[in-house]
Amino acid sequence: MSSGELAGDGADLILSLPEDVLALISAHLRPRDLLALSAASRRLRDSLSAIGADKAWLAQCRRILPSLAQVLAWRAAAGGSSIAVCRFLHSAASLLGLWAHQNPELGNLVVALPGFFSLVAVRCIPQELSDRLLWAPVFELLADAHGRPTILFLHGHHPGALFPGVLSSLSPHANVLFLEAHTGQAPLASSQSSHGFAGLAFGDRRRLLDSLVTACRVTLPPDLAAAPLFAISDEDLPLLGVRREAMLRLHKEASGGMVRTPEVEGLLQEAKKKTTQSPGSGGDTIRLRRSFSAIAGYVRNGLRQIVTRSASANSRAQYAESKHLALDEFLDAGESVSLSLRGARMRLSTYRAWPSMHDNRFALYKLTVQATMPGREYSGLWGGTFGWPPGRPMDEGKPGKPLFFLLLSYEEDSEGKLLLIATKVLEGTYYVLYPNGSSMFIAKMGEPSTESFPWQTDGESCNVGVEKSFVGDGIANGYGFRYPGSKPGSLFVLQDGQLAFVWRDTSAVLTLHRLDLEKLLKKGERVPALPPISNFAYLTKSYSNVFTGVPSSSGSSSSPRRYNS
Repeated sequence: MSSGELAGDGADLILSLPEDVLALISAHLRPRDLLALSAASRRLRDSLSAIGADKAWLAQCRRILPSLAQVLAWRAAAGGSSIAVCRFLHSAASLLGLWAHQNPELGNLVVALPGFFSLVAVRCIPQELSDRLLWAPVFELLADAHGRPTILFLHGHHPGALFPGVLSSLSPHANVLFLEAHTGQAPLASSQSSHGFAGLAFGDRRRLLDSLVTACRVTLPPDLAAAPLFAISDEDLPLLGVRREAMLRLHKEASGGMVRTPEVEGLLQEAKKKTTQSPGSGGDTIRLRRSFSAIAGYVRNGLRQIVTRSASANSRAQYAESKHLALDEFLDAGESVSLSLRGARMRLSTYRAWPSMHDNRFALYKLTVQATMPGREYSGLWGGTFGWPPGRPMDEGKPGKPLFFLLLSYEEDSEGKLLLIATKVLEGTYYVLYPNGSSMFIAKMGEPSTESFPWQTDGESCNVGVEKSFVGDGIANGYGFRYPGSKPGSLFVLQDGQLAFVWRDTSAVLTLHRLDLEKLLKKGERVPALPPISNFAYLTKSYSNVFTGVPSSSGSSSSPRRYNS
């Protein structure tokens, strides 16, 4: 029997299966395996592409987005194509999760989660313990008609203000997100211009981004500006669909945020003077042209001073004068320029789950969240407060306890012994107590503690049960702010699922409970964002809470102004 006959018999066998059985089988396949199956024969391809076999792709979608109602709403937005929804979910999968930047020291924690046929990135705001988590939008990445994540919107401070751009490139396993300027005509083109942007002097990069947001700003209508960014319940889906369509129109009308470069405008100025004076050109475009001209002059007249300052701040060879790209050379790479997002896979050095970060790149860095498994049950994101009994949300207007987010992960020491490390990723004080990336405590998981838990009851007079305890060390002052010391203590696993680390000498205690961050965000409260460029990555070193207003009299974080449309 020939291979073609074998393939035909195999296709007949698969095609004889009921659609529900075929969907069940496909749910256990990877998308590329399903595509390979459809390529095995024309009959299989036609069958898997047919409307009746759409269940196979629906099953793939629900592996990442479990809600059937959301998947169906996304499919309607994609013109009825489950394949397009599946393409977007798998293309953007590496972006989901936790991202961070070193500055400010209180925490710059960004969470990427599914929106509406989109990915939404929001920042968790440093705050006191509350029953509503405060957050602010950072950016959104929308799918195009084919399910490709190409449409970027950066958020800024003012209600409804959006700044369109493109996704210039995305590595399948991206661990760094760069906000840059992209030259060219279409998204997902060659990434050469993105790497060229990284070669510009820092002052040129900052001014170019600031000029772009001045020129490309668009505004949602007030009713849609107040709409949710992601589905809190299925009732939100119709409004989210309307909001998405409005954003797509704005992006198209703004040409994806693409603006003609001053070099090109200079060549056409004499031949097309009326273009710059026409009502349709817009004041923002004229201001951008003037801004670019000023930048180009500044580069020509003061490049040496800029490079000297940059090289003195960064001793590595790549910041030497010969490595900087001239602004006009970068802009000559294309006829227009826009904001862009670039997702790259880089070799990052980490110390106890915290990546080493550039201090002059507008970038967010992926935080690795380890999966739980037998023997490593406590990995993941936890939240908590200092003091006993454990902190509880306070009434409005009363001071509460600062909220800490800790990323718990496992490592082995030089002797192969298992350690549990609690890395601070968010701090809710007004003025920072511990550096970003601090190890709040380290527990030796192979060494039981002989210490007793200091308290018999909790805040509700309920008896406290301890399942197990481990020897450890907790953060302490001793070597300065950047490199604090440590003092001995014990990690207690309580019967209610909480963790408590107790410092031996002082009986100070840090209590933790596991977080479902997506659930907290959906129940939380939106507050205004920072101005757009700083909103993506705040590059200025700060030890106070830049995300809030005037501090409260309690000395801890005040409540930020709520988002009003």
